[in-house]
Amino acid sequence: MKKFMQEFKEFALKGNVIDLAIGVVIGAAFGKIVSSLVDNIIMPLVGIILGGHDFSKLSIEVGSATLKYGAFIQSVVDFVIIALALFVFIKVLLSLAKRRKEEEQEEVPQVSPSEEYLKEIRDLLQEKKEV
Repeated sequence: MKKFMQEFKEFALKGNVIDLAIGVVIGAAFGKIVSSLVDNIIMPLVGIILGGHDFSKLSIEVGSATLKYGAFIQSVVDFVIIALALFVFIKVLLSLAKRRKEEEQEEVPQVSPSEEYLKEIRDLLQEKKEV
C-alpha cells in the first residue's frame, strides 16, 4: 500500500497533472463567463431582434413533459463560443511554437563541410603536438 501511495504522490505532483488541474479550473471559470455572456447579453439581444422572445423560456409541452428547447439553444451557443475561443487559443499557441522553433533553428550556425575538415585537421595537429 505504501508503494501505491508513493507512486500516486509522484504522479499527482508531476507538472503535467498540476497544469491540467489549473487548466480545468480556469476552463470552468471561463465556461461560467461565457454562459453569463450568452444568457444575459447575447440571447436577450437575439430575442429582441426576433420579436421579443425570451429564449430561456421557450418550450413545448408534450403530454406531461416539457421540452425546454430555448435552454438547449443557449447551451449550443455557449458551446460554439467556447469551441471558437479554444480554436483561436490553440492556433495562436501553435503559431508561437512554430515561430520559436524556426528562431531556434536560425540560431544554430550551419557548418560547411570545409569547416568540418579544417576542425578535424586542427584537432589532429593538436593531438600530434601532445604526443
